[in-house]
Amino acid sequence: MRHLLTTTAALGLAMFAAAPKAQAQTSDHKTVIGLSANAFQYKGNLGSDYWDFSRSKWGPGISINQYIAPGLSIGLQGSYAELKKSIGTNSSTFATNIVSANVPIKLMLNNGWALKEDAFVQPYILLAPGILYYSREGQYRSNNVNTNINADETKFAGQAGLGINFRISDNIGIFVQTSQVVGYKANLDGSVGGDNDGWDDRFLQHSAGLNIAFGKPKDEDMDGVPDRKDKCPGTPAGVAVDENGCPLDGDGDGVPDYQDKCPTEKGLASLEGCPDRDGDGVRDSEDECPDQAGLPALRGCPDSDGDGVADKDDKCPNTPAGTQVDATGCPVVVDSDGDGVNDDVDKCPGTPAGVTVDSTGCPLPIPAEIRKLEQPIRFETNSTVIQRSSYTTLDKMVQVLNDHPEYSLRISGYADSRGTDEYNQGLSERRAESAKTYFTGKGIDTNRIPTEGFGESKPVVPNTSRANMAKNRRAEFKFEFYIPSQPQP
Repeated sequence: MRHLLTTTAALGLAMFAAAPKAQAQTSDHKTVIGLSANAFQYKGNLGSDYWDFSRSKWGPGISINQYIAPGLSIGLQGSYAELKKSIGTNSSTFATNIVSANVPIKLMLNNGWALKEDAFVQPYILLAPGILYYSREGQYRSNNVNTNINADETKFAGQAGLGINFRISDNIGIFVQTSQVVGYKANLDGSVGGDNDGWDDRFLQHSAGLNIAFGKPKDEDMDGVPDRKDKCPGTPAGVAVDENGCPLDGDGDGVPDYQDKCPTEKGLASLEGCPDRDGDGVRDSEDECPDQAGLPALRGCPDSDGDGVADKDDKCPNTPAGTQVDATGCPVVVDSDGDGVNDDVDKCPGTPAGVTVDSTGCPLPIPAEIRKLEQPIRFETNSTVIQRSSYTTLDKMVQVLNDHPEYSLRISGYADSRGTDEYNQGLSERRAESAKTYFTGKGIDTNRIPTEGFGESKPVVPNTSRANMAKNRRAEFKFEFYIPSQPQP
């Protein structure tokens, strides 16, 4: 039986020793295998060896623990021991081989509150319900009678104790632990009639051993830093990070290297990590004037006169605002309408070709002989029909318009005082339009004949007689310069 127990323990130890390499137990590495050497000290009806290490019996132990939550783990553990004791010569003696198997529950102080999970010193409390299987051989002497006490039994047991794990590295820890193991009605020494309450026989188990943890930490962004320690979760794949899981920032400007267009120069986040000495918003590498604040449109160079040419290229600085300039910053000589007056001083741009203008670019006054042709025409009462007697006057004005394409002819219609103001206003407008129709019928562009009506508001004589009223029923004409770029009223 002893050989069986020894072999079983050895196989168990070998199995756990073959477990893969891993790291110290935390929420990142949740499974721990422990190998231990144990000193067992008996206490029962035949005496006590408690705390007497010279009488300790030694045996191996194995365990596997699983991290459940911060400060809590649960697992399986087993140990093998051989307890022996003799009292006097030819008296009571026993040798008991014990295999214990239990479920250790550890309450750990390295729970993230009292101590960090990866603290060097990691104290814990152990509570472990389980079973004891023991094989006992020996004899018990009472009243000069020896009784054979050989037996194999299995009993429920409990274990409680304290321990400390020391974190040596990321994958190794060593531990020391002291606990007491009590089996209910476990008669380890074979005493007869001495164990009245079922709890007399027990033993201390002092352990020292090695912990090896394994398991893959959770690392959602796969940057090599566990999520628990990652201060920059969500780092893009392939980005180099520091020990905190944050992207490297070689120049310390707050812009990660993988986003930094100037990774070796301290710069601004707004410029993708590039410097801007003059603070004009143009990175120095693209700034043609890096020490003078300028305009992005001019590659960081200033433009004092605002003509769109950088000062360094401007051969005509201080050009007046609004002046059209060439690539050198000098005024451009432009005469869009070809009247001989440059656009920058031309007060009448768009003058038709061939029109004589003054120094401001505006046409010279219309000659007096043409003005003499601006004769009014008369209308019958409440009529818009042009009288035949007016055709000669109108035809002379048609000829002027044909000879002078730079002219337009404004027609103003009028009425006498008979009728309402509203009616007379409409009548005056229709008279002006009637006259316009005469000109357009002769081929004159409608845009050159603006019209307007004034009703009875501007009589040439008082409306006190029929003769005077006849004079007020009229259309008047005025030649003007026709500039197509300007709207005609």
